[in-house]
Amino acid sequence: MFDTVLVANRGEIAVRVIATLRRMGIRSVAVYSDADADARHVREADTAVRLGPAAARESYLSIERILDAARVSGAQAVHPGYGFLAENAAFARACADAGLVFVGPPPSAIDAMGDKIRAKRTVEAAGVPVVPGRSEPGLTDDDLVAAATEIGFPVLLKPSAGGGGKGMRLVTEAGQLADAIAGARREAASAFGDDTLLLERFVSNPRHIEIQVLADAHGEVVHLGERECSLQRRHQKIIEEAPSPFLDEETRQRLGAHAVRAARSVGYVGAGTVEFIAAGDDASGHQVYFMEMNTRLQVEHPVTELVTGLDLVELQLRVAAGERLPLSQEDVRLTGHAVEARIYAEDPARNFLPTGGTVLRLREPDGVRVDSGLVEGQRVSSDYDPMLAKYVAHGATRDEALRRLRDALSRAEILGVTTNIPFLRALLADEDVVAGRLDTGLVERRLDQLVRADLPDEVLVAAAMERALALEPSGPVVDPWDVPGGWRIGEPAWATWRIETADRPAVEVRVRGRAANAEVVVGDAGPEPARARWQDGDLLLTYRGRVRRFGCARDGDVTWLGEDGHTWALTETERLAAARHETAASGGPVTSPMPGTVLVVKVAAGDAVVAGQPLLIVEAMKMEHTITAPVDGVVSELHVRAGQSVGLGQPLAVVAPHEEA
Repeated sequence: MFDTVLVANRGEIAVRVIATLRRMGIRSVAVYSDADADARHVREADTAVRLGPAAARESYLSIERILDAARVSGAQAVHPGYGFLAENAAFARACADAGLVFVGPPPSAIDAMGDKIRAKRTVEAAGVPVVPGRSEPGLTDDDLVAAATEIGFPVLLKPSAGGGGKGMRLVTEAGQLADAIAGARREAASAFGDDTLLLERFVSNPRHIEIQVLADAHGEVVHLGERECSLQRRHQKIIEEAPSPFLDEETRQRLGAHAVRAARSVGYVGAGTVEFIAAGDDASGHQVYFMEMNTRLQVEHPVTELVTGLDLVELQLRVAAGERLPLSQEDVRLTGHAVEARIYAEDPARNFLPTGGTVLRLREPDGVRVDSGLVEGQRVSSDYDPMLAKYVAHGATRDEALRRLRDALSRAEILGVTTNIPFLRALLADEDVVAGRLDTGLVERRLDQLVRADLPDEVLVAAAMERALALEPSGPVVDPWDVPGGWRIGEPAWATWRIETADRPAVEVRVRGRAANAEVVVGDAGPEPARARWQDGDLLLTYRGRVRRFGCARDGDVTWLGEDGHTWALTETERLAAARHETAASGGPVTSPMPGTVLVVKVAAGDAVVAGQPLLIVEAMKMEHTITAPVDGVVSELHVRAGQSVGLGQPLAVVAPHEEA
């Protein structure tokens, strides 16, 4: 077994791999960019080596710098985690050339399965069913159009290289095809350096089922059952579970056999995942097709670990060290049920746009498995993937696991960064999810209901009372002139704040009296009694006959409140700030909805545009976001160019309505 292993990754997966290395008595080496100098994975490793600047291509994607880090740290092996270089055959070869063991499959297997076209042909020859479509190398745009016409709509465009939903496009009619091909090629080239596309028939009501496989260098290959990964947004998974509520035992064994054949077909060694797509309305489970193989550890591997009792990272390391697998297929037993939720820095109410910020306060739940790379004070930027953590619950039954995970999410608190936690709670309570009626389109169909949430008056009152408490004088003797409401003869004066959130107009909240015994007015309502105080770092608010406990953190003019898994970022604004909302429909500045890079500028200053017309494309986390015109009008100003980095809320252009132009 190795003495020292370098983990060529960051965030929660690096922390997770380091934990197994520590348990096995193996010295761990972390690597980091300047953006991660104080990150949790750096703190928890035995030693750490700087790679370079924040940009991934100059740090985590630099093969030369990672190999240098391995050399100076004395590492004998490199664990790539997932993402970055995990499925890069050139990296695996470079490790071998440098005398390092790559904890993963041989480069030939990565090459074979990394190219979806070659992968489909390889497994089809091994007797594994594949989705009907066209997957010859080098398909031109005209070839793709002809294939779509032949197969019939809807069809799915997919990059031949890479995965994670990047570059994937669903096309439902011929008129969408040209733009879809151009966008898919552009995004695939950006994410994977290869714009080769293939085209497949779109399977109706699809379910995403995957099989975990393990193989050693001595010819033994086993599978560890399946994972259901049908709950997705933007073709990327957000909830995974094991086993699947869809499969019966016969189908489970059949898919497991297909997965083992697929792994054997490329001489696979290590941990890998064979992914299948199933027709969700096929109760017999016979319409199940090979989709791709991920030649690495999967994000969702914890659910398999919880139902099998195995440590997949330990098994990866043992296989990489030349040991035989310590189990046969007959030894594999699935016990209970496990469900995982991925915590992302994103805003589901804004079509899952990536967010950012500083983690001002962190409370991660107990009673479930938490794989996390978070620490308080950490800066979350757009430089890397927005996944922050994973919460994983295990129970004797699926219902029990779902209940435990919902409860864990209700106790989680990440203040300072907008996350998808409230959305995940709503999704896990959806009646179809609870019943196991899943497909990859469910989230898109239910999105409006899943993100719909009113802003309770209690939250506005809590924000105002937090400000009142911050301004109150302290000490045994209080000068009445120092009370923020302003002492005067007759009755206390009102202290007034205008408070807004990112997607709601400002509301006026008035407070008078001391926080321990105050009156508040929200908007046009009448005055009501309220009391607030601090207890163990939380804000306790008594209002309308109920006591509520809020986690609280301040960041400039923004008050972050957290309660029952929900978070709110409330901004104290000037009185005229609400005018932005009142005049938005009449045009004006078009701003960036997230930090990122301008990929394409589709208009020039002076161009006439119509409402909804694409103006620019901004990329964040290797995903594209189209910015459209808010009204019919003229582009009176254009502030950015292609390739320029932009921040959240940065003005990109100004669209003046026709009458103003």
